[in-house]
Amino acid sequence: MRDRWPDRDVVREVQGVRMHLPWSHRLPDYARVAPDYGQNLIRLAALLAEGNRPLTVLDVGANIGDSTMQILEATDARVLCVEADGFFVNYLERNVGNDDRVAIEASLLSASADDVAMSPVRVGGTTRFEPGASEVTAPTVTTAVLRERHPEFADLRLAKSDTDGYDVELIPAIARTWAHSRPVLFLEYDHALSRLAGNDPLALWPELAELGYTRVAAWDNSGQPVDQWAVDEIAQHTAVLDVTDGEVAHRYWDVAVVHGEDAVGLAAINQLVPVTQP
Repeated sequence: MRDRWPDRDVVREVQGVRMHLPWSHRLPDYARVAPDYGQNLIRLAALLAEGNRPLTVLDVGANIGDSTMQILEATDARVLCVEADGFFVNYLERNVGNDDRVAIEASLLSASADDVAMSPVRVGGTTRFEPGASEVTAPTVTTAVLRERHPEFADLRLAKSDTDGYDVELIPAIARTWAHSRPVLFLEYDHALSRLAGNDPLALWPELAELGYTRVAAWDNSGQPVDQWAVDEIAQHTAVLDVTDGEVAHRYWDVAVVHGEDAVGLAAINQLVPVTQP
């Protein structure tokens, strides 16, 4: 039935939050099979909220706003949602558009000023972009312009990116743009999707090391802790992400990367993902 009306608007309670979503969206399925799915981000946000800085969050690839809604349910945060797919911007507006703690930026975030036409490819409630024209893709905005447009998020505490392959390009740009506030960086780290988008996933780590980031915590794609490593050592542990089933790599990690001078952030990942191999 879902395949016959994939875009039908439905309302579901998922992981304690009531939300609008298209019937084809797989979030309810993932949450039912793996209850910890996506909860690593929420727990991380809650621990950061206990620190001495306001919790300001950048949610790139905000989709329907599910992560934002769960963060707001768990913390007293302000969230800047960035979404480039007009189809999901409509759901984002329905779910959080009337919440004065949320700012919505309907834009395609870019690490550079190059304005390349991109077209959305949707599968199961997520979007990846590939070159091509589309009327539903939002205009491009750089991280620097995004910061200028939203000065209330100048002291960024947590940046989350889930952009299906572009995360390894965007996260260093975000870290540079908000270098003064040293936000904790949370991203979907997927070797296969990164390479499909034309990005080198291993190039992420030296870039972040140069910016002062020192520790990485990793979870598997069901939200279970994997381990924690130094930023300059993690590359040697990522070969498992290239394991294939036939022709397709099927593993990714969620990772949280913390600056060496962020004591609260380091304590948070130590609590969530204790080091198993010192």
